[in-house]
Amino acid sequence: MTRRHRAIVMPTNAGRPEGRRRAGHARPGVLLAAVGLLVASGAVYRMAVEYLGAVTAEPIRLPLPLERIPAQIGLWQGQDVPIPVNVQKVAGNDDFMGRLYTNERTGQWVSVYVAYTARPREMLGHRPRVCYPASGWVHDHTAPATVEAISGRRVPCLVHRFRWPGEEATERVILNFYIVNGQLTDDHRVFSGVGWRTPNLAGDAARYVAQVQIGSTAESAVRAAAVDLTDVILEFLPDESSFVHAAGTRVGADPADRP
Repeated sequence: MTRRHRAIVMPTNAGRPEGRRRAGHARPGVLLAAVGLLVASGAVYRMAVEYLGAVTAEPIRLPLPLERIPAQIGLWQGQDVPIPVNVQKVAGNDDFMGRLYTNERTGQWVSVYVAYTARPREMLGHRPRVCYPASGWVHDHTAPATVEAISGRRVPCLVHRFRWPGEEATERVILNFYIVNGQLTDDHRVFSGVGWRTPNLAGDAARYVAQVQIGSTAESAVRAAAVDLTDVILEFLPDESSFVHAAGTRVGADPADRP
């Protein structure tokens, strides 16, 4: 068998026409141009990252902030509950409202949290089944439910039950649902696709996800509050045609252009 050897060739210019260079040997000008392109592309990338960071750091505003949701809704009288700044940063929402409502007739109380983001990817992972156990609560049960609002609108929702370990009478019932581009759903997977992860550079306030959480110690309280409060809350969010009824105006782009 003939053994193959790799030839070692010493560089030489002999036999080459003057002015021609070895293959693979770039002129200094070409190298400088290549380095310049790399530097320029790096600068462009940094500028793009800085621009995206600046754009996404600026909240996308609704025509009316959620804090304008009335404190008095029917028999329910509300009192604002401050949300800690660190919780606001973790949530990353464009707007929110936290309030404790008490029914003047029955004495029932509920905590109501409404969160809105025009960058739906920010809402991923923020739901009772994740956040409550992360804070030490034990999840006991979750069941689907449907609540009929005063207007007759049917609201699909989930009713969760949690308890604080080692103590009695600490059960917490949370009713939650989402509004996605004006449509009601109890399924967070609706906005988990790739199309929902873009940064919404156009600032379209009607391309959004909102979450409503109503909590108390009794399921009857959260259901009663959902019946009485839902219609009013929805008036402050864009409907399927991008119209915000509380503000009497339409926002955002053509609904047909959204995910």
